[in-house]
Amino acid sequence: MGPISRWSVNNPWKALFIWALLMVGVFTAAGALKAGYNDSFQLPNTESTTAQNLLIKQFPAFQPKGADSAAIVFGANRGSVLTPANAAAAQKVLAQVKKNKSVVSITSPFDPAAARAAAQQRAAAQGAGPSPLGTAASFVAPVSKDGSVAKATVLIRTTDGKANSADVAAIDDIIIKANTETLKVGVSGRVFDFAQGKPPKTEGIGIIVALIIMAIMFGAVVAAGLPIVTAGFGLATGLAAVTVFTNIADIPTFAPILASLIGWGVGIDYSLFVINRFKAAVDAGKEPRVAAIESVNTSGRAVLFAGTTVIVALAGLFVLRINFINGLATASMLTVFTVMLSALWLLPAVISLLGRRAYALKLPWARKPRKLHPRGTAFARYGEWLQGRPLLLVIGALVVMAIIALPTLGLQQGFADASGKKPGNPSRTGYELLTKAFGPGVNGPFIVVVELPRAGALSGAYPLAAAIQRTQGVAGATNPVPSDLKSPQRSTAALITVYPTSAPQDQATQGLLNRLREEVIPAATKGTGVKAYVGGTKAITIDFGRVLSDALPLFLVIVIGLGIVALSILFRSLLVPVIGALASLISYGAALGISVAVFQWGWIKDLFGVQATGPIAPFVPVFLFAILFGLSMDYQVFLVSRMQEEWAHSKDNHVAIRRGLAGSGRVVAAAAAIMASVFFGFVFGDDATIKLFGLSLATAVLLDAFVVRLVLVPSLMTLFGNANWWLPGWLDKLLPHLSVETDDQTYEAEAGLIEDIPAAR
Repeated sequence: MGPISRWSVNNPWKALFIWALLMVGVFTAAGALKAGYNDSFQLPNTESTTAQNLLIKQFPAFQPKGADSAAIVFGANRGSVLTPANAAAAQKVLAQVKKNKSVVSITSPFDPAAARAAAQQRAAAQGAGPSPLGTAASFVAPVSKDGSVAKATVLIRTTDGKANSADVAAIDDIIIKANTETLKVGVSGRVFDFAQGKPPKTEGIGIIVALIIMAIMFGAVVAAGLPIVTAGFGLATGLAAVTVFTNIADIPTFAPILASLIGWGVGIDYSLFVINRFKAAVDAGKEPRVAAIESVNTSGRAVLFAGTTVIVALAGLFVLRINFINGLATASMLTVFTVMLSALWLLPAVISLLGRRAYALKLPWARKPRKLHPRGTAFARYGEWLQGRPLLLVIGALVVMAIIALPTLGLQQGFADASGKKPGNPSRTGYELLTKAFGPGVNGPFIVVVELPRAGALSGAYPLAAAIQRTQGVAGATNPVPSDLKSPQRSTAALITVYPTSAPQDQATQGLLNRLREEVIPAATKGTGVKAYVGGTKAITIDFGRVLSDALPLFLVIVIGLGIVALSILFRSLLVPVIGALASLISYGAALGISVAVFQWGWIKDLFGVQATGPIAPFVPVFLFAILFGLSMDYQVFLVSRMQEEWAHSKDNHVAIRRGLAGSGRVVAAAAAIMASVFFGFVFGDDATIKLFGLSLATAVLLDAFVVRLVLVPSLMTLFGNANWWLPGWLDKLLPHLSVETDDQTYEAEAGLIEDIPAAR
């Protein structure tokens, strides 16, 4: 990227033209291709996947091709939902929903035939006669026993397993407006849970705060706005590329929001580092083009290295071999790459054109130009103070981070259900109505798919159903449903639906799954030739967590190992990379501790608008590690690369650390504050997962910058002395050479101002 950045400085109009062509090409492709987001899980070699595959093969009617089943739930605030007034209001809502082009059919509980069927099911549940529904009759009835809640089944058209997000959003709008003082209306179903989210409205607040911080830092309107503009162009290009990739890979629906969160944060920071170095060089009296070359040769190389580190950390997620995780990683990698590209291609061209005008429109508090390495600044004095008591600061920093990380010991993993959504959200309303009327297990049943030893041997599955119905934690279970309803004697499989007594995210539900798989099913099927597999959404999520746990050690070894190797190449050191990697693990522990304390235990949850507490989604810890490891290594690179420059000049470790803090401490602190403000902007949206990522990343970035990188790391490096920069000779020859330091004459040569200067080291 170095040659490209330098070419952009020397050929700014050509660089801008090519960037414009790139954007037009990506946006044209994105416009021509429909977004095909996919929230499916593919978990090879898991029982839930086996159950799902058998379900698709043996019970095609259970999941109609090209459609997905959902429910619209009606609840009376007083009395019965079947009163004439409530029924009329409900039927009006269903009539509006039926006009939606994605709605295939609606089965209404307010039709006379449906009412008769409901009465028969209630009678069967009360022992009026035998029922194929077993002990689960009341769960599948369209109307609750007390008549307070009714549910209409809606079949929604899908393409490649995905519903049209705009049509689903339109149904949501109808449901929200249908709520009155006498009738509550909500929804239930996968298509509503995975409807594509929108970036939170508060995202802009974080960007405004970032603009204010940069205005204070640079003292000029243009310079303050440049990082946001360039990051915005890079992010827009990246999100358009994500749309294109949805036609190639499985990209989850909320991936663009997560990618925006990461893209804004790193994009603004990357541009900030380049502009800050440009300003320092201009303030030192250098020609603007020479200053631009210097900024891309130093901070630009650090940006390239830092961005690559983030991408590599995210790429490490592919070793988990889970399509859902791969999709999140792909979207995030694309946006990180494009915002990095904008900082190394678009921004150098812009500052080359603007020159000193980049610092036009100065604000009243703008300071006079400072020397490149000021000794009298706050961070210069801080560096001297730190080096006077390094051991005390190391102990203090470790104690603080350990206390914050303590809640991690109580981490529980599981997917949040609709109860965690914002009050008034149709999915949450539907969840609460169903829970109140039918019990919490109705929101997350297990699906037991039974393979019969031979066609028609349905009797072999009844003892299994009876054993499941007697199991502690089971509120109700159907009797076996044959795979061929018209000719049961030809059936080779059967289906048993199990409703737990606990909610989907309760630990008791996971305990029930374990008992069914490890005790109940093996005992009931022993010697019968019957095989049974437990599936369903909850079983898939539990298996998902187990697959992640099994693959986590390899993932950690790869990401941390590559990070250490990369930093060894950059810093020509063994100790500095190890310190950086271990420090990143400390920051990660603190981020998990905050996640558990707020989202699982509920500490100060109201402050951040957290609606409900519960287990942490299994993919969050591993994905959070990939992001944080990359981001924390960014600050390690920006801070220590400046120290390395000073070490190369002075060969004095104390001087290098002190001057490194003086030269980069201020911008690292500002960059962390900016990134945290952007992340905090995502905390107050509706999506619980994005909220969790926003808070965890924001607090982790602040802790990593202000406690780990600006206190712990320089204190440790002070204690280790010159050993920080030691590298065995044999390893020095083996590792490729990469430097972020170049001499002034080379900057001028590359800017085309002088000739015949030796190449940079």
